[in-house]
Amino acid sequence: MSSSNEAAAALSPRALAKRTAIASASCAVFGREGYARASVDALAAAAGVSTRTLYNHFPGGKAELFRAVVSWTSGEVRDAQIARLDALLDAGHPPAPQDLERVLVALARAFVALMAEHPDHFALVRHIHAEADHVPQEVLQAWREAGPGPVGRALAEALGALAGAGLLDVHGDAALAAAHFMALTSHSIVQLTHYGVLALPEEETRRQITGGVAAFLRAYRAA
Repeated sequence: MSSSNEAAAALSPRALAKRTAIASASCAVFGREGYARASVDALAAAAGVSTRTLYNHFPGGKAELFRAVVSWTSGEVRDAQIARLDALLDAGHPPAPQDLERVLVALARAFVALMAEHPDHFALVRHIHAEADHVPQEVLQAWREAGPGPVGRALAEALGALAGAGLLDVHGDAALAAAHFMALTSHSIVQLTHYGVLALPEEETRRQITGGVAAFLRAYRAA
């Protein structure tokens, strides 16, 4: 656990609620302005607090607040992704071979749908990628540990279970198979929509996902 998380865990319920409210309000500001352009004054105003109050709750200022926002919102999206993964790819009950492609398409759709359901988070992620040279390295690491890392490991475990059931051949590297699944099924949609900012016609979404899953299965379906 990070020192920031340890400090938050030691807070009173009232102080923790205030800290969470500031982080929640700041998410939209960071998603709109990015890390470099968001000012402490704007962040405090969005949260309805004074800058002094903001610093009382986040002594490290903007960097500490950004890290808290990234960890909080990434955790929310991570939990949603893993819940959908568990619902669609139950390791104890693998799909029938004829249903594998349909289930993987449903999983990819469920992941892509999160961009519309969590717009502030994905706006934040867009800025993280665009401003990686300006964002503190510990913030980038916190984001990876809170979101992409656990989701990637959960997906790798699920694909490994499908391999164990004889449905896939992950060629001894389930983590790489998981990375390929995400790249083939969602990367183009992320780029075309700029992380959900622009709408994509349903037919194009369907084409990207079904084509990506078909390509994945050509590489990884068990013989």
